[in-house]
Amino acid sequence: MKNFLTKQYTKDKRFKIRHNYLTEQFKDYPKIFKKIEKVIKFNDFTLGFEVEKFENSFKKLINAKYCIGVGSGTDAIYMALKSLGLSNSDEVITTPYTFYATINAIVQADCKPVYVDAKDDFNIDPDLIEKKITKKTKAILVVHWAGRICEMNKIKKIAKKHNLFIIEDACHAALANMDGIFAGNFGDIGCFSLHPLKNLNVWGDGGMIVTKNKNIEKKLKLLRNHGLINRNEIKIFGINSRLDTIQAVVANHLLGKLKVITEKRRSNAHLLDEGLKDHGNIIIPERIKGLYEVFHLYCMRAKQRDKLIAYLNSKGIDAKKHYPIPMHLQTPSKKIGKYKKGDFPFAEKLCDETISLPIHEFVTKNEIKYIINNIKKFYSKKINS
Repeated sequence: MKNFLTKQYTKDKRFKIRHNYLTEQFKDYPKIFKKIEKVIKFNDFTLGFEVEKFENSFKKLINAKYCIGVGSGTDAIYMALKSLGLSNSDEVITTPYTFYATINAIVQADCKPVYVDAKDDFNIDPDLIEKKITKKTKAILVVHWAGRICEMNKIKKIAKKHNLFIIEDACHAALANMDGIFAGNFGDIGCFSLHPLKNLNVWGDGGMIVTKNKNIEKKLKLLRNHGLINRNEIKIFGINSRLDTIQAVVANHLLGKLKVITEKRRSNAHLLDEGLKDHGNIIIPERIKGLYEVFHLYCMRAKQRDKLIAYLNSKGIDAKKHYPIPMHLQTPSKKIGKYKKGDFPFAEKLCDETISLPIHEFVTKNEIKYIINNIKKFYSKKINS
């Protein structure tokens, strides 16, 4: 199979208003090169000082107790499951409306994903969770979709009642918080991604895990580095999933900008909300008091979604589908359950109706107005006659 990403990069370049903003974000790359020079001269490429600096800075930023830098957000979820001792087809409750990595990590950890339908905030529906709990259920893996925290008060009560672990897929949700509690701190373990298109990003793959449990932290640090306790001895059989020191340089460079980046995304989201509210063809999630969303994506539901995307694309707007096929209808899911269309109707509705619009800090107010005007124009009688 050929690498499909190179074509995607070229295709996305044609848009005037893009989801990809990395050229603008890293225009100060000479400063980063200077910092990387120090790594090259000192040679601490593996678990070097910049990794420790990032771990300490990130945990302070979100009030976490421990932070462990790892190779990717996917690895973070996988290692979270392994650190809790889950395997042998232990059941993990999660949502079918998520990026593939969430489910991949569960399966690779030798666990079984058990799907619970989503609701109108794009997250797992907590009112449906208890129906799916069995004797084999060991954890609830929530996904804070697009940087909006799940209904964690309800979910924590369910987990406590049934003695289940909570793992947070917070890969979209750096700095997201609810009533002052940051994503990653609600459950036993929080997992984050540093993928290039995340709000806090690097020049390749990277991830981090946070936890309040010292024993879990020790296990994770062993897991990420082959199980090594020193150069010559291992305590467990681990894997190779270390946050690269050079990537940590990039992460540290951006970490101080994250609050500004987040506020700009929130400001753009507010403009979109205001411009599109009360439009009969658009459904925007309710914004909840005390819920600080970080808008990794700006997601809304739209009538004639596919035609709208095509129209916006023709106007130079990089509107996308995140994502058109729910996980229970993906081919590999046939191996874990006899799933069919209609099993998780709201997740399927989201996949059929959701459109994602560029929201990053380099989208200007005039560009937001341009997006809003073109959406309204699409639904006008002139366009649809």
